[in-house]
Amino acid sequence: MLIRMNAGATERAADAAYQGARGAFSEEAALAVFSGLGRAAELLPCATFDDLFDAVESERARSGVVPVENSLAGAVDAAIDLLLSRDVRVVGETILRVSHMLIGCPGASIDALRRVESHPVALAQCHDFLRANSHLEPVPVFDTAGAVERVTAAGDPTVAAIASKRAAAIYGGSLLAEAIEDDAANFTRFFVVRPGAGDAAPPTGRVKIALAYTPARNPAGLVDGLGALAAAGLSLTRVEPRPIRGAPFEYRYLVEAEADAAERVSAALSPLGRSAAALRLLGLFAPFDPA
Repeated sequence: MLIRMNAGATERAADAAYQGARGAFSEEAALAVFSGLGRAAELLPCATFDDLFDAVESERARSGVVPVENSLAGAVDAAIDLLLSRDVRVVGETILRVSHMLIGCPGASIDALRRVESHPVALAQCHDFLRANSHLEPVPVFDTAGAVERVTAAGDPTVAAIASKRAAAIYGGSLLAEAIEDDAANFTRFFVVRPGAGDAAPPTGRVKIALAYTPARNPAGLVDGLGALAAAGLSLTRVEPRPIRGAPFEYRYLVEAEADAAERVSAALSPLGRSAAALRLLGLFAPFDPA
């Protein structure tokens, strides 16, 4: 069941919040992140990204697991906008291999289908399959697993969902086609976020930073800022522009970079700040280690 957060709730904090229903890829990512607890992780499914960030800011969940980028579909814009504006910090990241299934109610067949529901990012990852099956109308909805729950409950053989094999098992869906993503190298990267600025010690060894950066209004503002990172020995890994409301065609950026030591980050932030109209360190954390 999806939960919309109630400001008056007093329940014990969950280990992590995620967006989607049970069986969502975000739930899989959260389970992977918190697999070392020595007990079953207590996870809070949220209807929207706003609900997820509300849960973290209010400490109804001690952490949130937020998708920020997919290797086929690109940025998860709604999540990035909230990351840049909410009072949270990034404490880690994880990467999940994503494989999509076409899931119908029991007895359904691909030929009888007329509509397929899923999250917009999932639909984008399956563009080639949908193009080859032009009789299927793609319908964007809030989440992948929730689409499976609705499709199986309705029992309409003309409607299917795109989601994980795990979601099909949870809701009793029928697998009509497997691995329908455009490319097998389909991965989604997630940030792990916690409330507020925090005071955790920086990781030792290789580190990664995430910044909310608005360049100064001059011709070299963005170049000067990114140059400050390079001059301090950081390797830039991502620059994602997001429009600023109320300021047409002006942007703030999610900037990510890696360094071999946290000391290099300190050396970069001062000159970067001088080139910025606004700057906030979103997080200093260890890069994802697939091992």
